[in-house]
Amino acid sequence: MELRQYFAVIWRWLWLIVLGTLLAGGTAYIVSRNMTPIYRASTTLLINQARNPAMTDYTSLITSERLAKTYAELLTKRPILEEVARKLGLEGDFLPAGISVQPVRDTQLIELSVESDDPQLVMDIANILPEVFIEQIAEMQLSRFASSKENLSEQLAIIENDMEATQQALNDLQGSDSAADQAELARLQTLLTQHQSNYASLLSSYEGIRLAEVQAMDNIVVAEPAELPRYPIKPRKLQNTLLAAVVGCMLAVGVAFLIEYLDDTIKSSEDISQAMGLSTLGAITRFHSPDDHDRLITAAHPRSPISEEYRALRTNIQYSTVDKPLRTLLVTSVNPTEGKTTTVANLGTVMAQAGLSVIVVDSDLRRPALHNYFEVSKNLGLTNALLDKNPNPDGYLQPTEVENLRLLACGPLPPNPSELLNSQRMRDLIEQLKEEADVLLFDSPPILAVTDASILANQVDGVLLVVDAGTTRREVAQRGKEQLDKVGANVLGAALNKLSHKGAGGYYYYYYYYSSEEGEERRKKRRHRQSREATGVMGTIRRWAANLPFVGRGD
Repeated sequence: MELRQYFAVIWRWLWLIVLGTLLAGGTAYIVSRNMTPIYRASTTLLINQARNPAMTDYTSLITSERLAKTYAELLTKRPILEEVARKLGLEGDFLPAGISVQPVRDTQLIELSVESDDPQLVMDIANILPEVFIEQIAEMQLSRFASSKENLSEQLAIIENDMEATQQALNDLQGSDSAADQAELARLQTLLTQHQSNYASLLSSYEGIRLAEVQAMDNIVVAEPAELPRYPIKPRKLQNTLLAAVVGCMLAVGVAFLIEYLDDTIKSSEDISQAMGLSTLGAITRFHSPDDHDRLITAAHPRSPISEEYRALRTNIQYSTVDKPLRTLLVTSVNPTEGKTTTVANLGTVMAQAGLSVIVVDSDLRRPALHNYFEVSKNLGLTNALLDKNPNPDGYLQPTEVENLRLLACGPLPPNPSELLNSQRMRDLIEQLKEEADVLLFDSPPILAVTDASILANQVDGVLLVVDAGTTRREVAQRGKEQLDKVGANVLGAALNKLSHKGAGGYYYYYYYYSSEEGEERRKKRRHRQSREATGVMGTIRRWAANLPFVGRGD
């Protein structure tokens, strides 16, 4: 598929693309507008990892990354959330908020975000949650040294008691001169010295544990506290609307191309060439009429674009048979209601307007309709001439309102149309009609419906195949062309009928209105009305200006 074909598909389905875009975007806007606004508050935490001289730089880096991820996971665990809910006084220890924690890459920062429909609540949670986390982390880290400190504290307390008891005993023996008291005093002095030495050793161990405790603790501080959010972060109406509109547009384009892919109807001259190998001799725009007589647009509105399209079809038919003059032409179609009868009537009219003597033969002996176009009777016509022993075409031809154009109506409908059309009398009648006119145009039933068109196809100089744009399927058109080829018909080409006004250029209505007599009359009335209105306004202005004192006459 070429680029221009892609653009043609988009232009053809532009209404669907616009509709899909508007529906998707409008739906997204309405949904976003009715959604509950969501607010976000964020707090940034700084983690100072405890120093360990035994670690290398690489090990310290890996440990820092793992520690940040660990703290990020712990921030959203149940014990911490329950404590936050208790402090906020929420019922059932339930936090009606969305909490997310994300370590900032290549830093010692952790970003805590809280989302909810209550801006005050998200700020409170974002500020209280780090406090609770810091407290619980400190308790967890202190618990590692608690037992050692407790044991040392108990031993220190015991030694202090022993020291006090020994000191009291020394104080009691002071001033005694007995040899026994002096010996006991020396022993107590030695014991006190031992207690003091043990106390100093235990106290040194206790201080060492406290120092290790301080060095092993990670320091967590709030680098940036949360503030009260003033604007919601969700829903993003503009973003949602634009994204939905883009998605709707893409889906509509996809649906359009899917329909085009699945649609096997003939819509252009390229489709006719690919499906049947025929050239397109004319393209006729679709037009509407209340009855059959109004379909003869080339007689009622000879200046309309539709009439010009039939004239172009007439010219192309003439150029397609330059070597051999075209005297007899069969107009048929593959399916019913494709516009073959309308094409015959209007083609005969433009040929007659070009100065040719034309006879239009209604050889559709099953559902005749040409007599309605020219408003004549169908009771006398082709079947009468075929059943007459001494047929005289002049006695069955009926004049029409179009100069140089006569009609041979169908006559009474026979029970055996195919046999009549395939008879020798039909061939003789065609030869007699050739002497009466320059061109004979035959209207026949559809090719695939009955064999009438196939019978007439090898009795005429050429066949024009009418194709309904957007309705005739390619497979059916191919079968119709093959049927004509089997009987040796000279298929001149195809007429693409009932094209949409958009595909035909979009100027039909304008030209049709202004080229018709009714349109001309309306245009004259409008000009006259505009002239009166302008004259009335200008007259009022002149009278008003004439009364002004500074406007002189004749200046």
